[in-house]
Amino acid sequence: MTLNHATRFAFVDPDPAEADPLQGELALLDHAARQGPVAQLWEAPLSLVIPRSYLRQPGIEAARADFAARGCPVWLRMSGGGLVPQGPGILNVSLAYAVPKGAATWMEPVYLHLCEVIAAGLRQVGVETHWQAVEGSFCDGRYNLAWGPGDAARKIAGTAQYWRRAPADAQSPDGQRHLVLAHAILLVDADPEAINARANAFEAAIGSGRHYDPAKVVSVREAAGLTDASGLAARVSTAIQAAIAAAPPPGQ
Repeated sequence: MTLNHATRFAFVDPDPAEADPLQGELALLDHAARQGPVAQLWEAPLSLVIPRSYLRQPGIEAARADFAARGCPVWLRMSGGGLVPQGPGILNVSLAYAVPKGAATWMEPVYLHLCEVIAAGLRQVGVETHWQAVEGSFCDGRYNLAWGPGDAARKIAGTAQYWRRAPADAQSPDGQRHLVLAHAILLVDADPEAINARANAFEAAIGSGRHYDPAKVVSVREAAGLTDASGLAARVSTAIQAAIAAAPPPGQ
């Protein structure tokens, strides 16, 4: 199939002037509305990310201030789910594009497309994955990417979506055009013990009762059996970018 410009993902770099990478990510929706599908692969500084539902937790702002003062800002994201660690060794994959209808029609195809392009990229570095829930992992969901069989599977990537109606100047005649931001975090060579300790410390600070098991997640480095991660991040990023370029988004 030959893709025209409207169905091909354009790749853009993060804005270096944006202090909060989650806000920079939302800007991709404006690009998607007026210029077509857009992709961004990026890494955040050491931090945590929470959905807005966490703001209902007593003591949340005090905990955010305390963690920020210790060099770990806690950012808000618009999509749902749970707490997610960010930082070195974690690759973010963000895809934004328009679809003819809203989330009810496209939610599953959007998740499957995201899982498929990341899985295709990981296959190129010798790691086979599939999607499933992994109980005990942070921000668990049905569309995690997991490595390993059945109950022994460990989460290697988590996914999320955020939806917005297309603006009037980019709307379809029936008014049903929507924009989606499909996002994944991939553990490339992050230490499962360290990232889960940080996530558990924040959950304890806000008294949520949630606790995550580091044995339920795995990095690409570990899954690939590599003792030396030199160049791995670049290899993974290049492979996933190629997979994204080869796979038009749903609804195009």
